[in-house]
Amino acid sequence: MEYSSAHIERLIEGFAGLPGIGRKTAQRLTFYVLRMSQEEASSLVEAIRAVKENVGYCKECGNISESQPCNICRDENRVKSQICVVEQPGDVIAIEKTGMYKGQYFVLGGALSPQEGVGPDDLRIDKLVEKVARNGIEEVVVATNPNAQGETTAFYLSEALSPTGAKITRIARGVPMGSDLEYSDQSTLARSLEGRKEMS
Repeated sequence: MEYSSAHIERLIEGFAGLPGIGRKTAQRLTFYVLRMSQEEASSLVEAIRAVKENVGYCKECGNISESQPCNICRDENRVKSQICVVEQPGDVIAIEKTGMYKGQYFVLGGALSPQEGVGPDDLRIDKLVEKVARNGIEEVVVATNPNAQGETTAFYLSEALSPTGAKITRIARGVPMGSDLEYSDQSTLARSLEGRKEMS
């Protein structure tokens, strides 16, 4: 159903373009925005504008950051010989909440998915290999999601990183197959990190 207001239709289309949001949810969000006070709506618009203007990606690790490099990359207390590879910035937050990992991070920006046309050149894999080789990284903890795309990516990373001589480990299977790290509970994720195994 199309609405008589072009402004409403445009907002619905905007919301529907977001990941995981269908047209019905987009309509609900649009009508919620209509019910908001002018102050609430302005605050939401300002928050979106501020994020777009002030938040970017760390040039070193690919995590979200308001500074270059990010706070984690600048932290002298982090273990510099260890890198944890994740798919998205949300995964960094999830792992940090466990308090179990004290090394550096590297965000790929996704996972390999031939069905969706995402290949190695679409991710930051070359930069990862270069960083591991250049910085003498001793261990790479592969913490891609435990689903088909994450497993494919983990295998590809193991092969790509093999010439660097770094030890390649994979988080243990405490995280259920098919789930996302970002939504795993802290204790399960902590056990997965603790029980990581070397990839062969």
